[in-house]
Amino acid sequence: MEIKKLKNYVYELDKTGLMNIAPRIYANDEIISTLREEEKNKNSSLKQLENVSTLPGLVGAVCLADVHPGYGAPIGTTTASDLNEGVITFAATGFDINCGIHSLIVPLTSKEIQSKKKELAEQLFKDVPAGVGIGGKLELNKSEMDNVLEKGAAYAVTKGFGKKKDLEFMEENGCIKGADPKSVSDKAKERAVDQIGTLGSGNHYCEVQEIEKIFDCAAAKAFGLDAGETFVSIHCGSRALGHQIGNDYLPILDSAVKKYKINIPERALVCAPIESEEGQKYFSAIKAGTNAAFANRFVIGTLVKRTFAKIFGINENSIKTFYDIGHNTAKIEKHFCAGEKQDLLIQRKGSTRGFGPNNLDVPLLYRKLGQPVIVGGSMGTNSFILKGTDKAMKETFGSTIHGAGRSMSRTQALTGQSGEDLLKDLAAKGILVKARSVKGLSEEAPSAYKDILGVVEVMHKAGISTKVAKLKPIICIKG
Repeated sequence: MEIKKLKNYVYELDKTGLMNIAPRIYANDEIISTLREEEKNKNSSLKQLENVSTLPGLVGAVCLADVHPGYGAPIGTTTASDLNEGVITFAATGFDINCGIHSLIVPLTSKEIQSKKKELAEQLFKDVPAGVGIGGKLELNKSEMDNVLEKGAAYAVTKGFGKKKDLEFMEENGCIKGADPKSVSDKAKERAVDQIGTLGSGNHYCEVQEIEKIFDCAAAKAFGLDAGETFVSIHCGSRALGHQIGNDYLPILDSAVKKYKINIPERALVCAPIESEEGQKYFSAIKAGTNAAFANRFVIGTLVKRTFAKIFGINENSIKTFYDIGHNTAKIEKHFCAGEKQDLLIQRKGSTRGFGPNNLDVPLLYRKLGQPVIVGGSMGTNSFILKGTDKAMKETFGSTIHGAGRSMSRTQALTGQSGEDLLKDLAAKGILVKARSVKGLSEEAPSAYKDILGVVEVMHKAGISTKVAKLKPIICIKG
């Protein structure tokens, strides 16, 4: 496949065969080299990108610098589809609906954290449910689960978790409208009824971090970030609910492909016309999963606030909800297309919304400078806070990276450093990790991911999302 360099850090995959568009790729030489190396495998990002580009009604697709192979579509991708001609596809959002990051600013210095580091880690490990089969502290019945699916984080507030004012600092205010609980199966609800307020496992985490470096003083001031202070990132999504929604709708979308005679190059791209009955039901189910994930992270955020208050004797209300943003979503957004603003279906998979300045969907406190973007690292590496730009609105449908992106599969990672050795290495670097599964840590070793410094630099220099602050891990809680 031919990749054309359009300008520094911006490439384009040549439109050939059945492709409807020529997708863009944001990368440097090293990332392009990795993509070329992947082509030796059957499951390559470029082949997946080519396949996605054949979907009907697609008006644009972009791969960000953290791109790597996923199920059907690359992770680190944003697609934009015409509402009348386009389709909604499972592959462009995935199983872990609205996986994202909820973040807090804690009014303590990193030195103060170090003084009670072990005690804090032990208490967080006790207070934040994590791991496979670990239930949450928000007990729900079936009708209450429906409320979560419809109302999102706002329903958690009615159950005593968090404050209403904190909802302003969440994407979509913690609830995307139009979610019909009836679009979600009873089985999905049953699997999720005890999981609201739980981290889960895999690459999900709760990390206490030091704000190590400020790059943009004006943005940092507006965001309330100070070097040396404490930041918390909570990374998780819709848990079993999202996975079950995927399992439930894959056969429905498969039938829709046959019913509407949609040509797809591989089964993983099963889809339905956006305006069809099947498309609308699936879209509603994604919205419901999105709201459950918002509620899930919001509850965990409250638990973390209570733990800090308990250990350090500070007021829980002094801990600020910084922002909550997802990176596996499907939403109707207005973007420029063919010279005019249009409503488009934007599906993001391992891709974060990163709206520019003066956008009404950004909290008023941050609006003049652009939306905060939290880019998660892996254990032992930096994370970053970026801000959205006007350029992103013009080039990437207001989207940017969500993390470093994997450089090897979980199976490959397991053949590397053992979990025990990884714990020792991280401890030697001053990073305390508490995990339910030590063996599983190997899957998430820093070596299994791309260099986050390079990935962030691509997006910064391309002008899509610019650096505000760098974060350094202190404590990491894993499932």
